[in-house]
Amino acid sequence: MTRSDLENRWFALTRDEMPSLAQDRGWPVHLDHCFQRILLDNAVGTKWNEEIPAPAYRNAEDAVLEKAIALGRAAIAGSEDLAELNSNSLAWRGKSRAA
Repeated sequence: MTRSDLENRWFALTRDEMPSLAQDRGWPVHLDHCFQRILLDNAVGTKWNEEIPAPAYRNAEDAVLEKAIALGRAAIAGSEDLAELNSNSLAWRGKSRAA
């Protein structure tokens, strides 16, 4: 898979697939940049921008983007809890879930 293919998969997942499922799944977010934050933060284990210069889709190593995509796919499949992933992300950012 080329880098361009990987980036296209990332954007299809976070801009189209996940937002279109958000309401029916009762997910805590519905905007593309929120999905990107959650998946990237969990892929690196902290605030993504502490590890990756912006823009993340261009500067993240392939392995990080692949891990973030896998987390998104797992959330769609129901084997990852998106609310829990969001809570992790918010905690790394010093925010509560209600923030």
